[in-house]
Amino acid sequence: MSNPPTYEVPTEMRDFAEKSVDQARKAFDSFIGAARRTAETVTGSTEVTRTSVKDVSSRGFEYAEQNVNAAFDLAQKLVRSKDVQEAMQHQAEFVRSQFAAIQAQAKDFGGLAQNAMQQGAERAKSAMQEGADNARKAMEQGADAAKQAAHDSQDAANKATH
Repeated sequence: MSNPPTYEVPTEMRDFAEKSVDQARKAFDSFIGAARRTAETVTGSTEVTRTSVKDVSSRGFEYAEQNVNAAFDLAQKLVRSKDVQEAMQHQAEFVRSQFAAIQAQAKDFGGLAQNAMQQGAERAKSAMQEGADNARKAMEQGADAAKQAAHDSQDAANKATH
């Protein structure tokens, strides 16, 4: 029985394979890093949204408390009124002051909503831009690694045949 011929992998081919694995690992690490940074940016956006919702909710409770207290104050004034004319005067003052308060509250809520939306839009735009930039860089690194691997492969093949 004869032994099958042994074929030794040339050093250049092993070096090329090792470089290719290293380059692929670097490209993958770059891609994963970009994905993680994008996820962190998105998480930051949700934190901004959560804070905005908390602010709006808190402000809503403040205004509800103010409005209910104003209604109780009116009720107390109405109970203490000496005649119908005084009661009507208290009622008219209440309507005027509450109308002004509700206008101010609506304006404040509008400002809070606009600010929250603007911050959310800015964060989303930033996250999308960062994600696109990171993906582009990772793709460029992958393409560079592929070009280098092809070049190294050609060099290794040339050295192996000579």
